[in-house]
Amino acid sequence: MSLLINALGWLGAGVMLYGYAMVSASRMAGDGMPFQTINLVGAVALMINTAYHSAWPSAILNVVWGAIGLVAVTRMVIARTRKKTVNVP
Repeated sequence: MSLLINALGWLGAGVMLYGYAMVSASRMAGDGMPFQTINLVGAVALMINTAYHSAWPSAILNVVWGAIGLVAVTRMVIARTRKKTVNVP
């Protein structure tokens, strides 16, 4: 189990670093769905890893980070749904 949790933590860190690198290199928009999804997935993976290892400050940081990502993704999905509904003849 510990190996799986550690792999999940490394995956989460890698995903978040990838997103940050893409935004910093102007290859991905920081306010777009791909970046927000990457942040959400990375935060959840790191949240699980840090909670398992009782690294509570980091776990709480990732809970907040994930909540911010979830709100952003939810707002984007709602806006996209409303836009499709308005454009239907």
